[in-house]
Amino acid sequence: MQTDGAFAPDSEDEARELYDSVGPAAQVVVRETAKAMEFDREEYRERVTGEVIETARDALFASLLVVHDGTREEFETWCDEHPEYEAESLGSENVDNVVWHAVSFADKVLAATYQNEPEAAAGTLRRQAFGRVYRELF
Repeated sequence: MQTDGAFAPDSEDEARELYDSVGPAAQVVVRETAKAMEFDREEYRERVTGEVIETARDALFASLLVVHDGTREEFETWCDEHPEYEAESLGSENVDNVVWHAVSFADKVLAATYQNEPEAAAGTLRRQAFGRVYRELF
């Protein structure tokens, strides 16, 4: 089993603090991206809205969520060892591998299955975890 990511908040308050902490980085990423796209000041003010910055913050936060990557057997073992977590799976039951993200303060583990594309599965899982659990906190 492999683990990747930085954020695994233990409480709603910690999740909010982590979300707030990526705000400045999201602003820098958007500003530098706009600069690379050669926006002038007027175009920047017109196109870079609060919604654009918020979307960047959402994506940055989600991309930093801790994800475990293992076999279906490893995931099932993890679930057996954490019976208090409600498991919610995305994808097919007929594939060999699973990525998962545990949300301890919600007693929920979200999982996505994959056969050959672990990075794509982890990205999908992170976006789903953000949308299903974290978005309502922010």
